[in-house]
Amino acid sequence: MTDLAESIESMEQLAVAWRAMLLDRDADADVRDLPGIAVRWADSRFALWNAITLTDVGADEKLLRHRLTQTADIMRTKKRPGFLWLFEDLLDEGARSTLEETAKQAGLQYYFTGTGMAGDILPIPDPVHPDLTFVRVSTDAQLQAYADINSRGYGFPLEDGRDGLVGSALWKSEVHAYLAMRGDLPVACAGTVAADGRLFVVLVATEPEWQRRGYGEAVTRKALHEGFRATGLTRATLHATVAGAPVYPRIGFKPNSPIHSFGLQS
Repeated sequence: MTDLAESIESMEQLAVAWRAMLLDRDADADVRDLPGIAVRWADSRFALWNAITLTDVGADEKLLRHRLTQTADIMRTKKRPGFLWLFEDLLDEGARSTLEETAKQAGLQYYFTGTGMAGDILPIPDPVHPDLTFVRVSTDAQLQAYADINSRGYGFPLEDGRDGLVGSALWKSEVHAYLAMRGDLPVACAGTVAADGRLFVVLVATEPEWQRRGYGEAVTRKALHEGFRATGLTRATLHATVAGAPVYPRIGFKPNSPIHSFGLQS
């Protein structure tokens, strides 16, 4: 794939995977595909389930300004906060250079930057870590542990993470979601789910006190290994945080587009 094709793939993977996640939580979730805008909004307490993605390729500054204004208007109709996920490589050079100021003029504020990644990396070996065993999520208690690790890892209130995951049938069946266990203690988690012919890596997190021990990488490898065994899919994609970005190339992922996150100005 060309670099641009991988950036388009990264954007489309978010739109496809998030649609399934949201409809699992709420059959009435807003999953509209508008010109240049993919709305994926459940109005959930779990803010990651409230998302909008720009889908134009090669947008110039004028089009970007219009899309950001539309995005802010949509966000203002919602009860709960969420994020715009904007893939930088889908903008032209002029739009990139003025992105933050254009967003500010539209009523949006910058939150953080991540990185899209992908690779034809599967299969990979079943991972072994001297501290860990791995358990597939199959009960609500395990799913709550998964949610709580994400909440603590990313700074969400515990009840918000639970609102996003606990009770989900999808996460106990179609998502290959794993807990990394240190004895009886869950310390990290990762999931993969089939999305348009790829395995999409979703909601990887490690308990803050157990970070930098390789636990997140190990459980991600487990989720990928088992996802491949179940589906036969050989290509995988993900969206990495700044903290996670150094980890995934060790598994075989290649970075593509920076991803900028914005929300409504407070």
